[in-house]
Amino acid sequence: MCQLLGMNCNVPTDIVFSFTGFAHRGGRTDTHHDGWGIAFFEGRGVRHFVDHQGASASPIAELIKHYPIKSTNVIAHIRKATQGQVALENCHPFVRELWGRYWVFAHNGDLKDFFPDLNGAFHPVGNTDSERAFCFLMQELRARFGDQAPDLPALRVVLIELVHQIASYGTFNMMLSDGTALFAHCSTKLCYVVRQYPFPTACLSDEDLSVDFSEVTTPNDRVAVIVTEPLTTNERWTDFQPGELKVFIDGMPVPA
Repeated sequence: MCQLLGMNCNVPTDIVFSFTGFAHRGGRTDTHHDGWGIAFFEGRGVRHFVDHQGASASPIAELIKHYPIKSTNVIAHIRKATQGQVALENCHPFVRELWGRYWVFAHNGDLKDFFPDLNGAFHPVGNTDSERAFCFLMQELRARFGDQAPDLPALRVVLIELVHQIASYGTFNMMLSDGTALFAHCSTKLCYVVRQYPFPTACLSDEDLSVDFSEVTTPNDRVAVIVTEPLTTNERWTDFQPGELKVFIDGMPVPA
């Protein structure tokens, strides 16, 4: 199946180090070579890059590795196709507008026979179960809350209900963000690390590369990295529990 990478920070931060290791899994150190994508929130805008080539061979991925785009919320995905052909329209993350904001979504898993009644404004462009799930989420949030965006506690309650409903069809590890928070749901496998003062030197597991974060941060910076499989060999990663939805704001998980 696919793999997910997310970053949530209290100050705009680049994801070059984490993405460099992650991209190698798109055909070099792992078999997720059926496309990839990444989305960066910048204010109310989104920089969105996708490619049907594997991330380890993609010239666009090479650009991202060397272009330190700073953001407080990032979602990336490398694809190993289970539903839908290898094509640009089937590459995650997907982007839609709701309540005057962009929402970005990526999914790892396989939803069997998931064909919800999409009767509103949200319809898939490609033919993946993932994009159908995203459209269903957006449709149901719009139906529940109308034209007014809810506060975080209300949104969290409804998202928990909806992701559990979708997960009843199969594996539903996913990440979702509107640029103010990052939501991550685990069906089978997700983990995270929070990097904050005193910052460590981190070593990638997929490449012989390390970085001393104390040299490129301030004592007030805080970064949460969420991923399918740990990216580094010398940091303590915290596993999600199956069925758990976590919300990250300002580089920390928000207590339920």
